[in-house]
Amino acid sequence: MTFEPFSPAHWAAIAFTAAFAAAILGFRRRLAGKSADRAVRWGLAGVLAASEVSLYAWYTVTDNWGLYALPFQLCTMTLWLSVAALLTRNARLSEVSFFLGILGALQAVLTPNLDETFPNFRYFHFFVAHAAIIGSGVYLAAVQGYRPTWRSALRAWGWLNVLAVPAAVANAAAGENFMFLARKPDTASMLDLLAPWPWYILQLEIIAAGLCLLLAGIVKLTVNRFTIRKETTGYER
Repeated sequence: MTFEPFSPAHWAAIAFTAAFAAAILGFRRRLAGKSADRAVRWGLAGVLAASEVSLYAWYTVTDNWGLYALPFQLCTMTLWLSVAALLTRNARLSEVSFFLGILGALQAVLTPNLDETFPNFRYFHFFVAHAAIIGSGVYLAAVQGYRPTWRSALRAWGWLNVLAVPAAVANAAAGENFMFLARKPDTASMLDLLAPWPWYILQLEIIAAGLCLLLAGIVKLTVNRFTIRKETTGYER
């Protein structure tokens, strides 16, 4: 069966992603304990890494390897950055994971570039991986105490452009469409609302900067509600 946007299978995946993020927020104080924090951080990192390993195994078993499997999609890169941020609690890694991970994975969950639907492996892999990326960003802010600033929002936007460089090179060399820099996706997406290639890339620059600033603003407005004790976090406030 072919995946259909906003079908019951899609709504179930959206609900799962929202519930996962909400659970992290709801249990943030319990998760902030030293043993719980370590278990959850390593668990999230394990889920993210296992999702990619299982995908490569699926490519092998089904003989679906291709140049498209190169790790230059934005969510693939932010997945591994999220793993590093969770394990190291490094502030610079956290800001990239928080902004680019949440925004990129959220767009993917809402408008998936996906052919297979439930109960295909790719359906579960796609939504579990993207939900875990979003959950990691939420965890870094709500439990670990990472606090985005206006400057960090702009730095993350700058890193988006840095990550686009190898993706663009790979597109030129392999004829692929990593980060949708070469053309719009074949499936319906938010990019359909923008101008044709290459002009939509310029529009995306403005939109991405605006969304990073918006996300920083949302956290600033809600920071008191989601603040936990400083001594349980890995970041200075």
